[in-house]
Amino acid sequence: MSTSSAPEGTQKSKPIYSHVKKTPAKDATPVINVGRMIRNIRRQQGRTQEDIAKNGGFTKSLLSRIETGDVNPPVGTLVKIAGALNVNLAALLETGNNPGSVFTAAAEAKDSLSATETGYETYAFASNRGGKKCQPYLFEIKKGTLRRHSVTHTGEEFLYVLRGTIRFHVGNINYTMAADDSLYFDASLEHGVEAISETASYLDIFC
Repeated sequence: MSTSSAPEGTQKSKPIYSHVKKTPAKDATPVINVGRMIRNIRRQQGRTQEDIAKNGGFTKSLLSRIETGDVNPPVGTLVKIAGALNVNLAALLETGNNPGSVFTAAAEAKDSLSATETGYETYAFASNRGGKKCQPYLFEIKKGTLRRHSVTHTGEEFLYVLRGTIRFHVGNINYTMAADDSLYFDASLEHGVEAISETASYLDIFC
């Protein structure tokens, strides 16, 4: 019979964003501000906000608001920022250099979901594992609250539906996906998601 406790020798992951919807437990790890991580990397590279914004294809004012924590950006924007900084997405979210296995209890992920400006909630797994080649995310979306949008960025994605039904488009092709359906695609193609059921959740791995 399985349990929800972490196996010996593994480390629990840390919540990422500064705008956390639910109140963490008293013994939870302090939340990391992704905007501060972006600012630190940018300053270490000796680059200006104007330079990063120009290379990423967004405005300086948006980057400034992200760095100060006024805006919790969607994952697509984080991918563009990572590209402009010449790092992978995981580098913006990592809070430690643990090279080992990272266990995340179901309750931890659900209690640490963070709402973005486009209307969905996310949780970035294994934030305290350094040097990741891929970044897994949990997405929670609700029908009628997700602002319609499409994104493009470098890399590839693997999406696996956990609950509910979504419609996901890649280029000109629409996929209606239910629980246990999956999709692997080139993220340089325009893509986006909308909820068909009242609520839905899915795992999305960015590589």
